[in-house]
Order: sequence, then C-alpha cells, then structure tokens
Amino acid sequence: MSEASHKPNDPDRLKAGGVSNGTAVNFRGGGFAPKPRRWVGFVVFAGLIAIAEWGTRSGWISALTLPRPSDVLDTFKQLYSSGLLFKHLVPSLSRLAVGAAAGVTAGVIVGVLIGLFSYFRAGLVPLVAAIFPIPKIALLPLFVIWFGIDEGSKYALIAFGTFTPTVVATYGAVDNVDRTLIRMGQSFGLSWFSIVRKIVLPGAMPGILSGLRISLAIAIILLVAAEMLGAEYGIGAYILEAGSLYDLERLFAGVVILSVLGVVVSAVIGAIERYLLGWRN
Repeated sequence: MSEASHKPNDPDRLKAGGVSNGTAVNFRGGGFAPKPRRWVGFVVFAGLIAIAEWGTRSGWISALTLPRPSDVLDTFKQLYSSGLLFKHLVPSLSRLAVGAAAGVTAGVIVGVLIGLFSYFRAGLVPLVAAIFPIPKIALLPLFVIWFGIDEGSKYALIAFGTFTPTVVATYGAVDNVDRTLIRMGQSFGLSWFSIVRKIVLPGAMPGILSGLRISLAIAIILLVAAEMLGAEYGIGAYILEAGSLYDLERLFAGVVILSVLGVVVSAVIGAIERYLLGWRN
C-alpha cells in the first residue's frame, strides 16, 4: 500500500467522499425531512374556490346543489356585522375547550398508565377495546338523560369521544419507545422516574401528538352533533337551522367556520410539535 493512500487530505479521496476544496458534505438523511410549503395549501384552496365560483356562475354547477362562494362570503360578512358570529362561535369554542381538555387529559393519563403498568394494561385494554367502536353520537340521548340537556351533556359527549382515541394513541406510543434507550438509561443508573420522564415520555410524544390531531377532529364532529340537540347558540345549532330552511349560503358559511376551526387546531398542534419535538431535527 502506497504512502499516498494514508494521507487524510488526499484530493482524490475528498472528491470521492463528496468534499472538494473545503466544501461540506450535504446531509443525505435530510431528504426525508418535510419542508414547509405553506403556499401550496393556499393555492389548492384558492383553485377549488375559483372552480366552484366559475362553475356556479356558468351554470355548470346547479345553484340548488352548491352556492356561489361569493354569496357565502357575503353571508359570512352579514353574520359578522350582525354580531351573530360571536354569539354562535364563543359557546362552541368554550364547549370544545372544556370537553376536549377533559377527555385528552384523562386519555393521556390512562394511556401512560396502561403503557407502563401491566395490571392497568390487563384491566383497561379490554374495556377500552369494547368502548372504542361505539359510535359516540349514538350515546348523546343517554348523556342527555344522565347530565341534562344543558352544557353538561355536551361536555360529557365531547370528553368521552376524545378519551378513547387518546388512550389508544398514548399507550401505543409508549409501547413504541425504543427499548434500547430504556436499557441504556438503566445501565447509567437512572431511576424509574427519570427513565419515564427523560426517555419514555419524550419518545412517546410524537405518537401522542399524532393521536391528538385525530381526537380533536373527533371533538369538533361531536361538538356539532351535541349542539344540534338543545342548543340555542353554537355552530351546530346554526347549521341545523340553516339546513332546516334549506338556506345553502348560511349552511356553507357554518361549514366554512368549522373548516377554519379545524385548520386553526391543526396549526396549534403543529406549533406544539415544533416546540416539543425540536430534538428530532
């Protein structure tokens, strides 16, 4: 073997390795990292709205099946100027916040207990598996009987609907934590609580937050269903009234509000992910 083959700064070896004249090698694993392309989503929404506007104005789409987006925008402006927007939106947001917070908090706690303790797993996993497939909307009359037709039944329905998917996502995320990391922590003499706090919970956080997206989407669906029964104000009550009158502009205005609410919730969870999961970058 020649002496030149041992030179660490051999130009031929640097070029073969992807380095020439002091330039750094690109991180090849970065090709799998998602890159923000926020303008793409805006273009998709704008394109769909433009197609709907053109189709309804040209007669290609019947006005009896889809209102013009411009008419929906006018309805939304009237809803805002009359003050009805906040009369319907504020009660819905409070119901969503209270019910989802209760369901998600309880679901994360129970999910972590199932993931960490065998007795909780043996006792609660069959119960969760039996409850999870039940359509939560079908239980609304039962919650009305138990908690009354006022706010209690709405909170309970949203909390119960978000509880079971959060439990399933949480204990699944705890199970998927790399056991090699846990053994490494044990080899360094970390206590049980330190391993849970420093290894298990951070490792399970991506799965928990992914489950949170699904749970909050379910919470919005159940919010609308709960408000359609015995609520004077709320997005669900507004949509029910518009549907009974076959007022498509008001109906789609309510649907747009729900869509915006879903986008805002997704953006909030995305911000939480960037804050808590910065270590993945």
